[in-house]
Amino acid sequence: MKQYSHGLMWFRRDLRMTDNRPLFQALRQCDTVFCLFIFDTHILSTLPPDDRRVAFIDACLDDLQRQLQQAGSGLIVCHGTPQQIIPAIARQLNVEAVFVGSDYEPQAKERDQQVGTMLQSENRALLLFKDQVIFETDEILNGQGRPYKVFTAYKNAWLKTLHSEHYAAVPVESLVGALAPAPQALAQRPCLEEIGFKPPAQPVPMPAGSSGAQDALQDFLPRMKAYDAKRDYPALRGPSYLSVHLRFGTVSIRTLVKAAFSAMSAGDQGAETWLSELIWRDFYFMILHHYPQVVEHAFNAKYEAIEWESGPQAERHFLAWCLGETGYPIVDAGMRQLNQTGYMHNRLRMIVASFLTKDLGIDWKRGEQYFALKLNDFDLAANNGGWQWAASTGCDAQPYFRIFNPITQSQKFDPDGKFIRRYVPELMALSGKHIHAPWTAGDQILASAQIELDRTYPRPIVDHNAARRIALARYGELTEKNAI
Repeated sequence: MKQYSHGLMWFRRDLRMTDNRPLFQALRQCDTVFCLFIFDTHILSTLPPDDRRVAFIDACLDDLQRQLQQAGSGLIVCHGTPQQIIPAIARQLNVEAVFVGSDYEPQAKERDQQVGTMLQSENRALLLFKDQVIFETDEILNGQGRPYKVFTAYKNAWLKTLHSEHYAAVPVESLVGALAPAPQALAQRPCLEEIGFKPPAQPVPMPAGSSGAQDALQDFLPRMKAYDAKRDYPALRGPSYLSVHLRFGTVSIRTLVKAAFSAMSAGDQGAETWLSELIWRDFYFMILHHYPQVVEHAFNAKYEAIEWESGPQAERHFLAWCLGETGYPIVDAGMRQLNQTGYMHNRLRMIVASFLTKDLGIDWKRGEQYFALKLNDFDLAANNGGWQWAASTGCDAQPYFRIFNPITQSQKFDPDGKFIRRYVPELMALSGKHIHAPWTAGDQILASAQIELDRTYPRPIVDHNAARRIALARYGELTEKNAI
């Protein structure tokens, strides 16, 4: 028997109908279910008017609306704060319960607590369901009942705990009869301009919505077996390119884990490596939940005392890093890819983060904030975890003395310079031998390639070897102090 007469499904990081757990629970527990999405002004107010992610969300809503209409329903789209809109919509539609996927970010948890309290004051319920991870909060703990701080131990426990029901899809399609059309008074959907945005000059370079996610997944499945061999080479089609779909929930994490296990059953090493990346995602969500202080502080408290570079030179260096004008081609190519497309290859994320924190000595939080502004797939948990890993300040981070050499990284992972040429075209005419460190090529070679250092392409803004010694001293001094 249904528990509620009227329910409201609040879409957030789950912009799909298929295998959507909060939607499934709403349909199971309610006679009638309305569907809602909110363009949250708290979030939008921090974004530029041409932010490509807002346009991507808008396109995802087009796709979701089509799915709902095919099921005889519709989508209510509002612009404002959830604290204002959810209680008002609940009253207007006589909703007894609001169904939503759990969110683990500190501000999101605070928002949900506020909304829940407001609903409770009117004898309504906010019901949260796990959807964007396989295991959440306290589901994977060590023998002492505490959260894991080492990824490998967490991964082993994750795999040991996992059973097929953890990644089984929920049959939303069998219950769609409970879906209700959007009331006429709420059917008007605001366009981008009405919420203060405009289509970006360079939109997210992939199809939106769950249909786009399925296309991306089908493209990746035959390539998955080579994931471990190709994933580190930015010029190759190695990654899944599903991160933006995971971020906005146009594909279910359970669908991806199931796909990985299906391939692993055939002995696919690439699938095993890819599954490990999906587990990292769960790990960072767990860390953010248990240690919300990582948003503003180093996970490893001793590194809070690092004296990062500051002053005019540091500002010039940071700007050069942002613009992709550091003089190190692989760093510049990565940053230009980010600026132009909103995407950056994972190996390059590590390289540019190491360069900012170790070569330039600039606070990881500044790089994290820049990525948050630019990345299509920005996710606080993963972005924070990745930056703190690269800066050696985080949970199970790389040791501080592991400092990526941007030249050798370039030579190893873009040996022919194919990726560099795509995003740093001023180096197009250089050979694979010289493109990784143009300043070493010699005047004659540079002249024949029509390159004039500091005019058509900058010299390195720092010497890597000298910067490495400074970084080792910066971190080593704190390590010695804490050992006393």
